[in-house]
Amino acid sequence: MKIFQDIWILEQSGIAIFHREFDKAVSPQLFGAMMSALNMFSEQLAEGGMSNFELENSRFTIIKQYELIFIANSSKKFKQKKVNKELKKLSDKFIKLYGEKLKNITRKIGSFSDFINEIEDFLEEKPSDSK
Repeated sequence: MKIFQDIWILEQSGIAIFHREFDKAVSPQLFGAMMSALNMFSEQLAEGGMSNFELENSRFTIIKQYELIFIANSSKKFKQKKVNKELKKLSDKFIKLYGEKLKNITRKIGSFSDFINEIEDFLEEKPSDSK
């Protein structure tokens, strides 16, 4: 089921090692740094930190796995339980494909760009402008 609009995979430091966005309104590295800071702040307030937050029309869901932070945004029309399940499947797929590469201390931004080909079933298509 295609429910995600944007996906970011971050190191705990906030470095985005993978991202796919509809509209690049913010630099992936700036977004990653902000999310990492929010996550650290939320962990100080509650054990386990933040699992999701909502903006006007979308929901951001967060899963931490293998020392990475997986963030996806989706429409609020999807039930949170379904979104969590799909993000878990996506994160499991990433770790299965790149587990060995993740052990490499010198991961580089863009090293995982081919992951986009593996997750097409999770991603909504950008609506075409009807002018």
